[in-house]
Amino acid sequence: MLKLLIPVLGREGALEAARHAAFLFAEKCVAQVELIEVLEEVGEGRAVAFQSRAALRRSEKLSMRDALTRTCAVLDDAGVPYRWKRVFGAPEKTIAAYAAAHDSDLVILDASGLGFFRRWGILARLWRLSPKPITMLH
Repeated sequence: MLKLLIPVLGREGALEAARHAAFLFAEKCVAQVELIEVLEEVGEGRAVAFQSRAALRRSEKLSMRDALTRTCAVLDDAGVPYRWKRVFGAPEKTIAAYAAAHDSDLVILDASGLGFFRRWGILARLWRLSPKPITMLH
């Protein structure tokens, strides 16, 4: 039985990845799902020139909380056991390090809400950095 890692990267959440995990759980292929809410460091963008870091972090947490709530609702409805954690850092490095440290068997990345170049950039860097298999849903 597999242990899946589903990173929540954007404001849209990881709904497709959660649906895929629910299907695999119903087929008796998945034992556990780990959701990680990946938040980038606030000081890395241009927005800090116009707003305080605290205000930016608060806004990001609120939007990500809604995305995480929708993603968790899909898993709850299907009865999938899961845990979630909030992590900070560059998405690719953070996901790869978390997958390796927590013995995840597979990373399912929901890229449906990401733009074309960001989607393929993240996937290419994840393939390079992660020793675990990556599945991208879009």
